[in-house]
Amino acid sequence: MNSWRDKHQFKTHVLVWADKLHVQVRSLAVRPMRNKWASCSTAGRLNFNSDLLSLQRDLADYVIVHELLHFSVPNHGRLWKSLMRAHLGNYEPLELRLKKAAERSFAA
Repeated sequence: MNSWRDKHQFKTHVLVWADKLHVQVRSLAVRPMRNKWASCSTAGRLNFNSDLLSLQRDLADYVIVHELLHFSVPNHGRLWKSLMRAHLGNYEPLELRLKKAAERSFAA
């Protein structure tokens, strides 16, 4: 299975990643978003774009790990990049595929 069955399955997967990364999620939502894949807050709130449910799982994993790492690393510096690589391996091709998907999803 390459895409998500429903929001519940996606949210469960997010919480599995949160546990792996030792992140405490206080609020988790999947909802339509106009121009980004996800957002997080320092208060532990995560919002994911419902369009992620139609993307391949490896792209969703990129977005999930990206956001969860921001709970401990608030930027995209060397530490963040090394943690992305530690958890996802060579993540740059995923990043490029996600940018192409964004061009289709967020086109005006």
